[in-house]
Amino acid sequence: MQYLVTRDSTSNTLVRAQSLMQLAMKTLQKEFYQILSANRDHLDPETVSARSSVDHRSSVSDYDDEISEDEFRVAGNSISETERVSMLTMADLKAIADCMISSGYGKECVKVQKMDWEVLELKIKSWLNAVKVAVGTLFYGERILCDHVFAAASGKRIPESCFAEITRQGAEMLFGFPEMVAKCKKTLEKMFRTLDLYEAISDHWPQIESIFSFESTSNVRSQAVTSLVKLGEAVRTMLTDFESAIQKDSSKKPVPGGGVHPLTRYVMNYITFLADYSGVLADIVADWPQSPLPESYYRSPMREENPSSSEISERIAWLILVVLCKLDGKAELYKDVALSYLFLTNNMQYVVVKVRKSNLGFLLGEDWLAKHELKVREYVSKYEHVAWSRVLSALPGNPSAEMPADKARACFVSFNAAFHEVCKKQSSWIVSDPKLRDEIKVSIASKLEHKYSEFFEKNRVGSEAVISFLPDDIGNYLSDILYGIGDSGSVSSHSSSTTSSSHRSNRR
Repeated sequence: MQYLVTRDSTSNTLVRAQSLMQLAMKTLQKEFYQILSANRDHLDPETVSARSSVDHRSSVSDYDDEISEDEFRVAGNSISETERVSMLTMADLKAIADCMISSGYGKECVKVQKMDWEVLELKIKSWLNAVKVAVGTLFYGERILCDHVFAAASGKRIPESCFAEITRQGAEMLFGFPEMVAKCKKTLEKMFRTLDLYEAISDHWPQIESIFSFESTSNVRSQAVTSLVKLGEAVRTMLTDFESAIQKDSSKKPVPGGGVHPLTRYVMNYITFLADYSGVLADIVADWPQSPLPESYYRSPMREENPSSSEISERIAWLILVVLCKLDGKAELYKDVALSYLFLTNNMQYVVVKVRKSNLGFLLGEDWLAKHELKVREYVSKYEHVAWSRVLSALPGNPSAEMPADKARACFVSFNAAFHEVCKKQSSWIVSDPKLRDEIKVSIASKLEHKYSEFFEKNRVGSEAVISFLPDDIGNYLSDILYGIGDSGSVSSHSSSTTSSSHRSNRR
């Protein structure tokens, strides 16, 4: 290849050779991945480390020469079948890696070897189950056994030595795994498994400290503490990244119908899960500087009695404030002011419901909920005023007052046009929360139906030709709006019984 480059870097032969090289490397990359995937069980740290204890006659530790079946037979019965498969697999992987690296494709090779998150998550689940048994049964049992068997020995040197010899290496490996996870690339999806690891060590710490109280097992305690520290640092980094991701969200596409924004759903679901870890999070964020939260906006109800819980409450309140500020900006994307208020209504209601129905409600308190429920009502009031003021103003201020027939007919015509236009437009708008949607419709109807009924009864005679809506029609037409189902023609092309099947309720 180098020879062809020096001769003619644009030759067809070189291009074809490069294409064949890329095809070969893709094949090797696929083979490398398949070998890794098929032999995960034989390439775990325990098996690989066990391989290093095999007699050097197998020449595996150096990998200088190709491994043959004869060399395995030399090792005889000193290795298990699992170790034998591990050695063959590692030899195959090294052969592929050597070929790819020498051809300049080392990066592609390394990319395949990186442990994907799904595999790591499975290992974390296994670790979480293992640590319960290891600490609560195995290590604890060994400590009791050593103390009991060597109770007659003068001093603690013999039971300490015995216990340390049996458990130290395994315990260090066990409590070293979370530190390895903490050193992985920080992504938001890893937050909750990282918290699971932190919580597991934290919950078992009193036992760990008691079981490994000997000086000779101090490294085990140190390793557990180191893992806790590293996991805590990882969580703080991910919390910072989470806030930054919210602030950097730059989506400019309005949500159709003024519905709940994907950012709101994502952030609130994430924060809801965070609230389930409020205990360990309180430890992690203790004395960790955060953006100043105006006391007029929020003051934790637990500030006096439980300062540590207060810190996580205020941090969560801050994260919600950040997303609400982003939503204020996204509301400006709507050209229709009424729709922008409906958007804010939907999103604030989603936030409030998520808080009310989760541990967030306990953390943030009733005052926070009351303040934000009031905000929902304020947005609803502004939506109603902007969206329906033209319809209401089409009717006279005193609908039961006498007026000339021609003026009454003009009011009917004006009302017909305004009501028809608003209903048609709002057939594609949405209020996601069924209860709130019904409350809004009741509120609109209470203002509109009574006023129109009075005007209708007083002025219908002589205006029959221009009357499009009977008083009872108002509620029927209102039943078709705010479902986000759209309208291709008439205001009420579907009855309220049909639209009832389109009711929506949001998951989380």
